[in-house]
This record gives sequence, structure tokens and C-alpha cells, in this order.
Amino acid sequence: MSERDATQPEPMEPMEHIRRDVDVLIIGGGLAGLALARQLLLRSDKQVLLVDRRALPPTKQKVGEATVQMSGYYYARVLEMEEHLLCEHYMKYNLRFYWKHSVGGERYEDLDQSYIRNLSNIVTYQLDRNVFEAELLRVNLESPRFELHAPAAGLEVELADGAAGDISGTSGAVATGDPSRHRFRFRSGEAEVAGTAAWVVDASGRGRYLARRQGLITESPIRHGATWCWVDGLVDIERLTDLDGPAVRKRRDRSALGHVPAFLATNHFCGEGYWFWTIPLHGKTSLGLVYDRNLVPREEVATPAAMIDWVCRQYPMFARDLPGRRIVDWSGFKDFALDSSQTLSAARWAMCGEACRFSDPLYSPGGDLISVYNTLITDAILTEDPAQLASKVRLYEQVARAVYDSYLPSFAVSYATLGDQETFTLRYVWELTVYFSFFVFPFINDLFTDRQFVPSFLRHFARLGPTNRNLHAFLAAYFEWKKVWLEPVAAGPPRHFDFYQFAHLRAAAECFYQVGLSAEEARPVLAEQLENLEDLARFVVAHVSAAVTGDPRALSREFVEGIDLRRLVFDPAAMAARIAAIAGTAGDAELYSWRLQPAAMERFRQARRAVPVAPEAEPEVATLAAAAEQA
Repeated sequence: MSERDATQPEPMEPMEHIRRDVDVLIIGGGLAGLALARQLLLRSDKQVLLVDRRALPPTKQKVGEATVQMSGYYYARVLEMEEHLLCEHYMKYNLRFYWKHSVGGERYEDLDQSYIRNLSNIVTYQLDRNVFEAELLRVNLESPRFELHAPAAGLEVELADGAAGDISGTSGAVATGDPSRHRFRFRSGEAEVAGTAAWVVDASGRGRYLARRQGLITESPIRHGATWCWVDGLVDIERLTDLDGPAVRKRRDRSALGHVPAFLATNHFCGEGYWFWTIPLHGKTSLGLVYDRNLVPREEVATPAAMIDWVCRQYPMFARDLPGRRIVDWSGFKDFALDSSQTLSAARWAMCGEACRFSDPLYSPGGDLISVYNTLITDAILTEDPAQLASKVRLYEQVARAVYDSYLPSFAVSYATLGDQETFTLRYVWELTVYFSFFVFPFINDLFTDRQFVPSFLRHFARLGPTNRNLHAFLAAYFEWKKVWLEPVAAGPPRHFDFYQFAHLRAAAECFYQVGLSAEEARPVLAEQLENLEDLARFVVAHVSAAVTGDPRALSREFVEGIDLRRLVFDPAAMAARIAAIAGTAGDAELYSWRLQPAAMERFRQARRAVPVAPEAEPEVATLAAAAEQA
């Protein structure tokens, strides 16, 4: 036999063809896709095929480490990953927020702080995303009903008739229960894999496979950027000080701050329109700056070196540590918010994770969106009857939209309030009270997929919507007013504020202990929490009104009862006129009877440059002011 001509190409081996018909095709093997696969494998007998264009687990470090109550509960309890989380990741010590006060941010002990001292009844974690995703992948692969193809190339998905063009889920094909299946094909190694799936779920991240092809991408009103990196070792923020070890341990203010290491928190170092995070991981620390592009020039913070230099100028305490650290990995976004017009269809496709929506990392909501959306998707996948599925999808899509939209005013309207401890504290207590009662409470009771509960939830949540939007705009305007009319914070001891000084927030946290409730039992809890929130909102408005006018009669019963939360605007002249009208009626100067005792906010009082709207206080106001301080 003669030798083959060396100039001729090697003959191609015939490509192997593999046929797969599965229940669920998941596109993307990041946190959202792996978590959904785990949830389906635990709750059903479904056959799941996951495809990703990258090799898994990834080698590049992944951001998004902090969990909060809903995501912590989901990863640990719903996905049954609790032992791994406790052994391989740090328990998280809540969220803590810092401001420079009058000293300038040279030393940790000089910072103003707002925080929750007690650990939550629901354990939360600081995730090393790469470690956690690798473990999720490992346990998924233990199931004979899970199949992985990564890396894969050339993915093509053809949605079933009626699905591709039917983003409303009401086509004739769906209504008649058309059993046709979605078709897919891709290359995996030397093989071509082709088959069908009853469901297709896009978890492809920012590639947004389905949203792009279905024309579902919509623009988010949030316009923020971010730069982040990981550095070797632990950045212990309590060591960024002139104090020695014994002095750090024996600081008198630990009676207020507690003994849990501060580095275990998701620490936020705040300024107008920006915040800088420090998050501990085993062997390294995650650092990141998130900023409103209108207030922080991107070119000054677009690389890790530039970001660290900028942060060291804003908070000089970090110059004691960060410039000498080795950067392990880094990344960033010029613009990171994402939205879609739809995420779930009765035509049996869905989207989760960043493939559909992301808002802002300030309160670590990314894991919460995964938790809620994956739970809705899982229940939809387990619904075999087409009519029931269509009914559920209509409800679940409203829940998904409501959860996402509730974040928008916080991030799109009042981001600048990060620059003021008082204003941000009022804002965060409000947001956290909403979160505990309207997000965490239904989630831990599996109520977001209870069709007896969801309609009442949506009605109550809709009632909160205008108040939420108006309150954020009100506080944003108050922040701008303070910059003009109030003197900078005077020198003095740092101001420490535990958010739980607001009894309204403590009452919402008590919802964590109410587990196993039916829809009928949960509805009055939600109604009670709605009243709690409206009472809190009135206190915020009354407190701000008293601060703006310099007149504590804003805390009187007549003033507070006249607050219209649905038509709330920041108008100092109107505030003063209403107070003057109270004085002119001989008045009812008794304090409003709050449902719960509100926090004393007098520590945030600042001297005025001028009092632009308030009349001189009458003699009886002094008595009212003293009573308000005691309250």
C-alpha cells in the first residue's frame, strides 16, 4: 500500500450523533442554572440536560458573593446545601454601612456606622461563587437524571410551534395543550447532540440567549457602573487603625457594635452616589465599587488599580492596606442593570438569573431574584395540565415583575442618598421592613406558588407601590435640601445606629419565626405588616418635616394624620403651612400615637445655615419637642 500524500488533509472522522429527549433543557451552568437543576432533581423525577459554552466549573473568579435572608434560605434549605455552606464559606454578619463623619475616614474607629448588631434568625453566607458552583455541579452529576455538556458549541434551539412568536402564552397552540416539543442541537466534543425538550430554560447570563432571540430585552432605568477585584488574604477593616490589638478588642463602643468580627459583614463604605464593598472569602477578599455614572467618572475607577487609588482618597484608612495587596482577578461593567418584558411562558420556556433581569448589587438582590424565579419556574415545570399552567403563569409573571420593580425606585431614584447617614438610614429601614415582611415571609412559607395566596399578596403589594416610589423621591429631595440648608456634620464622636432601634423593623423580622402558615393564616400577617409599613412611612415623613421646618409639631397627631402617602411630595413651604395651620387652631399639640415606638433620631440633628420656611416656634412647642425626644 502506498503512503498517503502528505499534502492531503487527514480524512475527517465521522461525527458521532447522539439523540437526547429530555424533560428540561437548561442553557447555562452558572449559579442560576445549576441551582434550578438542583431544585428540579430534588423535587421531581425530571430528566435535565444542561449545556454551557464554557468548561465547568469556570476558572475565572465570579462576583456576587453576598447572600441575604431569601437567597441564604434558598441555597441552604431549599437546595439542601447547608452543610457545604457552613463548612466551606463564611457565615455573613448582616450588612453594615459606613460614612466618614467629620474626621475624614483616616481610621476605622472614627467612622459613622449603621448596622444590625444581632445575627439573623435565617443564616446568610459569604459565598465563594466558584467553590459553591463547583459543589452544585458535583451533587447534580451524582444524579442519573442529570446530563452535562460543557463546553458545547453551535447551540440551536427551535421553540415548539406557538412558542417562538407567542410571548403572551395565550396562543391557540397553548390553549389546546399542543404536545409538540422544543427542538435543539449543539456540538459537544466530537459529537453532535440533538433532541427535544418539554421545557427550555435560559440561564445563559448576559448572553441572554432567549431574550435576544425573542425580542424581550427592555431597558432598565438604572444607569450604574461597577469595578471589582479580589486580593490575596483577609482585609480586616478593624485593623485599619492606629490602635493596637488589645485596644481594638477593648473599645468601649463594642457595647453598641458587638463582638462579632466586622469583616464578616458585607461592608459598605458610602458616599454620594457610590459605595465600596469588602467581602471576606477563604484566602482572599472581594472588593468592589458601584457608582452612579453621573456622579463618579468611570475613567477614574475603570481598572482595579484606579479603583483602589480612588477609594484610598475617599477613605484614607484603606491606604494602610490595599495598595500592597496582590490582585488575584478583576472585572467590571460600565452598565450592569438588565430587564426583560417577560420571563415565563405557558408555551413552556422561561428565563432566570441574569439571562432575564438584574437590578443593582447594593442589597445583594441577585440571589433573591434567582431564588424567587427558580421557585416559580420549578412549580411551572411540574404543572402538567395546560390550563392550570396558563393560569399559574399569569400569576407568576406578575410576581416576578413585582419583585423586580420594587427595587427600581431605590436604585434609579435615590442612589445619591448613600451620601448621608440619616437619610440613608431612613431609606434602608423602610426597604428592609418591606423585604422582611413581603419577600422573606412568603418565601420561607412557600407562598409565592400558592394560588390562594398570590392574588392577596399582589393586592397588598400594589398598595405599597405608590408609597414606595414617593418615599424614595421624598428622601432624595430631602438629601438635596440638606446639602443646601444644613451645615456639615460637626466634629464629635462617631454616630452609631442599630437599624433595629426601629420597632417597625423588629416587628417585620418576627415574621421569620412564623413558618408553616397556610394562605389563610398568612393573609392577616401580611395585612398587619402593611399597616406596620404605612405607620413607618408616616414617621419618616413626619421626622423629615420636623427636621426641615425646625418645628417638632410635625410629630403631632394632626400633622401626621394629614399625611397622604399616595400623593407625597417634598415641599418645605407646604410643610410649614400645615404646621402653621395647626398652631392657628389652638391646637391639638399632642403627639401622634404610633403603632410601634419609633427610633430616636435626634443624634442626626445638624445646625442650619438658615431656616428658610419655618415660623418661630411657639412656647408650647418646647414641651412637644421634649416629648418627641423621649419617644
